[in-house]
Amino acid sequence: MKTLDIQHDAAAQRFHARVGGGEAECVYHQAGSLMNIVHTEVPPQAEGQGIAAVLVRAALDHARARGWRVRPSCSYVRSWMRRHPDTQDLLE
Repeated sequence: MKTLDIQHDAAAQRFHARVGGGEAECVYHQAGSLMNIVHTEVPPQAEGQGIAAVLVRAALDHARARGWRVRPSCSYVRSWMRRHPDTQDLLE
């Protein structure tokens, strides 16, 4: 996979990147110091390339840098965090 140009749109509370003629995104809701990640989506033509994982890592890095806790409401994010023990300290 080529390097993604991940953008953070703080006003829309999402991380996103143009991929395969579409847009992938990781959407969150922030309340104080809690980042509730609610949705991750990758266009069908770009699935299976690790794009969602890169977006989730960017979101979690953002949360960590700000001292936020994370609630993985999105099932993909919940599963991804279970497979990455280095992220467990972020869980609310």
